Amino acid sequence: MFLLLTIVSGATCVLTSPNAFVKRPRLWLELITKYRGTCTPVPSFALPLVVKRGGMSQGTLPINLWSMNNLMIVNEPIYKASIEEFIEVFRPLGLNPSSISPSYGLAESCTFVSTSWREKNDSLPCYNKLLPSARLGSDEDDEIEIIVVNEETNEPVEDGIEGEIWISSPSNASGYLGHPSLTRKVFHGRLRNKVSRCFIRTGDRGIVKGEERYLYVTGRCSDIVLKNGQEIHPHYIETAAYNSCPEFLRGGCIAAFKISRTAIAVVAEMQRVEREIRVLRRICEGIREGVMKEEEIKIGLVVLVKNGSVPKTTSGKIMRWAAQAKLSECKMNVIMQMEFDEHGRDSTSLGMIIEGCEGKEMNENGRKQTGAFVSLSNAPNHQSRLSSL
Repeated sequence: MFLLLTIVSGATCVLTSPNAFVKRPRLWLELITKYRGTCTPVPSFALPLVVKRGGMSQGTLPINLWSMNNLMIVNEPIYKASIEEFIEVFRPLGLNPSSISPSYGLAESCTFVSTSWREKNDSLPCYNKLLPSARLGSDEDDEIEIIVVNEETNEPVEDGIEGEIWISSPSNASGYLGHPSLTRKVFHGRLRNKVSRCFIRTGDRGIVKGEERYLYVTGRCSDIVLKNGQEIHPHYIETAAYNSCPEFLRGGCIAAFKISRTAIAVVAEMQRVEREIRVLRRICEGIREGVMKEEEIKIGLVVLVKNGSVPKTTSGKIMRWAAQAKLSECKMNVIMQMEFDEHGRDSTSLGMIIEGCEGKEMNENGRKQTGAFVSLSNAPNHQSRLSSL
């Protein structure tokens, strides 16, 4: 979409590969400085990555962000703390806080749907640690209509109640090529007992808050974890897990999901392979304690894996269902795992370091057979425990 906007407006567009950015985040800032960039869309995980690994003391080109008018943050969740930290670090280098525009989009609607513009230097409101991605109007003649719907009844919910985000827009695609049944399900959403437009069912959860009707994108419908009747968005668990050990874990590379009726698992990528069991145990315990402290949620299983093990979409979103499947099939490159009982105690007799879990089978004693999880206790290994999912 942004390439088309460049052609239509006659502007100049500068591109770089995602891999180049991840390897050297400072490159993004250097390109803005060199070409005096005025608009740039970036995924939400890019901001903490640049703050942490931006290498501000490195490079020969001084960073200057005075030209930036519109820094569009996409890919939910958009945390207020990450935005504020980014502003604090780069404001002395010319960044205008009012240029930050939390936004929302999806491929089914030409990647871009809405943004929550700031007025001058007014600060955006916050809901449950998140910034809004849209400010909804009340004019029924608007070309773009965004509503929040009860996904079970297909009826709009009142402001302040969470539901699925539906979108009607001229930018909506007509469907998925070669998938007619999925097209009808996703692209032909209709409100119950009401003559209405045709909506895209985004699969995203959202809530509208405040007099100005700000829309907050809270997570994915399919990723919600139900525990004791409470709906939990896993990104809160993942963020708390990362905050517990940021010097060891990779930000944006953690997946949380349910593995049984009562147990929640956290799979976290390590920045580097750590071989000391004492350190690994402390990381696992720290993740559980951190999640309990921040979100009051008990974690039943922590799995530390190698770089690149947690599956993502091409836009950098965590594929939690795929991570769950890889773990159940023993296709994760596991470094270590720890189980915890209801009281937070380690329920395994000893955690072991494994390099390259590639889905090989275990022997009957649960001991090492190349590429398999090792368990020295009588407890079932994670492969058998998850096979019933």
